[in-house]
Amino acid sequence: MSISSNDTNFAARDAAVAINTYTTVLRRPKVPHETFANYWRDVHGPLCSRIPGLGWYVQNHFNREQDAHLWPEIDGVSPFENYVLDGGVEIGFETAADQEEFNDACSILFADEQNMFAATVAYALPKGSTTLIDRSADPVPNGDDGLDRIHVHLGSRTGDAFAFATFMTNLAEKISSDPAAMKVRLHLPDVYDNAKPAPPAPGVDHTVPDERRHIAVLELAFASPLARRQFYGGDLFQSTLSDQKAQISHATAFAVSGIYTFVRDKLLTTAGLRGSRQAQLIETLGAANQVSDDVRTLLHKGEL
Repeated sequence: MSISSNDTNFAARDAAVAINTYTTVLRRPKVPHETFANYWRDVHGPLCSRIPGLGWYVQNHFNREQDAHLWPEIDGVSPFENYVLDGGVEIGFETAADQEEFNDACSILFADEQNMFAATVAYALPKGSTTLIDRSADPVPNGDDGLDRIHVHLGSRTGDAFAFATFMTNLAEKISSDPAAMKVRLHLPDVYDNAKPAPPAPGVDHTVPDERRHIAVLELAFASPLARRQFYGGDLFQSTLSDQKAQISHATAFAVSGIYTFVRDKLLTTAGLRGSRQAQLIETLGAANQVSDDVRTLLHKGEL
C-alpha cells in the first residue's frame, strides 16, 4: 500500500483525461467469478489497451460479498432495484480525435465482450470526470492497495441535469474537504439513451431502467471501513442529508476489490502490456529486466 500524508494531493495527474466514459459491467451468470475476473484482467484488458487513441484505461473490480454499510441508509432514498455489478471501467481520451480513432477500431474489442459480460452500459462523459482529491502515491495501481474503496451510484430525483450536477459537485467538494477522504472522484455522465445503446457489443445487454438513465457516480476511498463509518456519522456528512433527500432518488454502493490500470497518459502500463497478474509477478520478483525498454519493445512490436 502506497499512501502519502494528508498534505499531498495527486489529483492533478488525472487532468489529461479530457473525455471519459464510465462503463458498468455484469458478468455472464454461468461464468465463475474467478474465471471472469482473470479473463477480464489478463485477456480482455491487454486487448483493449492496444487499441489506438486510448489515453486512460482502468478496471475497477467489485466485490459482491462485501456489504458493510458502504453507504448510509437515508430516509426516502432507495437502493436501485435488482442492481448487481461486477465492475466499473473508465476509458478516457486526451482529445476528441483520439476518441474517434479508438471508436473506429474498437469493433475488435466489442466482439470479445460476449465471452464474459452479460451486460455493459457505457455512460458518456464528454467533459471528462473530476478528481477532487487523491492521496494515493501510485499512479498505476494494479490490485488491492489496502484502501477502503467504494463506488456510489446515485440517481437524480428531479431530472434537472443542472441542479443535480451542481448538488453532486457541492457534495463531492464537501466530502473531499474532510481529512478522512483519501480519494474523491466524481463522474457526471450525460443522461443515458436506450435508443442508442452503448457500447455496441453484440450479444450483450446495454439497456437500463428509467431510474438509472440519469446518474452520478462518486468514487471514494478511505483508510479503512472504520474511518468510512466514522466519517458518515460525523457532522460534515450529516449536514448534507437534507439536500441528499431532495436531489437523490436512489443510491447503491459497490465495494472495490481491486483497481487495475492498463493505460495512463497514452502509455501501456506493465499490466496493459503483459496482463495484470503477470505484472504483479514481475513486481513481486523484482524482475527489472521484464520492464526494460528492449523487452517492452519486443513484446509490443515483435522486434528488438
